Amino acid sequence: MDKPAEILSCDRVELRRWRTADLAELARATAESLEHLIPWMPWAASHDRQQTAEFLARNQVEWQSGEGFGYAITAASAVVGSCGLVRRIGPGGLEIGYWLHPRWTGQGLATMAAGALVREAFALAGTERVEIHHDAANPASGAVARRLGLTEVSRAPAPEGPEAPGETGIRVIWRMTAEQWASGAGGS
Repeated sequence: MDKPAEILSCDRVELRRWRTADLAELARATAESLEHLIPWMPWAASHDRQQTAEFLARNQVEWQSGEGFGYAITAASAVVGSCGLVRRIGPGGLEIGYWLHPRWTGQGLATMAAGALVREAFALAGTERVEIHHDAANPASGAVARRLGLTEVSRAPAPEGPEAPGETGIRVIWRMTAEQWASGAGGS
């Protein structure tokens, strides 16, 4: 199975594959970001160091199986967030997820990181589409998708309803196809 590069660079960010040795740095970044994450990330409300260790271990298994490819977002030599490509939207599709430490938001870093993931996703054999999913109450995630040239394709009630306190339960799905990417819609 085709796998992405373990290190991706884009302007002011470098993405590097998560390692189990990143526990202290990820635990710190997550703990400092909880107020920012709790409204949007269901896992954030119960975050602890053990959960972070399990996340890092799961990342190793998912990378080997090809089900997911998790990266540390780094800037100025520090872990400033997390992102990844996940195979949970069906054959030929990869979903992008991301979050940033609040001190690093508003600088275009999420867009840079997600852009690196889009490029890498379409370099993988068999990728037909890339998607970003977010709750309608989180317009910042939609802005990242829009800046990257993804198209909003769906806005509908999430089957599971709201999962985090800031959510409305309306899932917004943005998509870019391999054909759109090849035609230059993704800034290639």
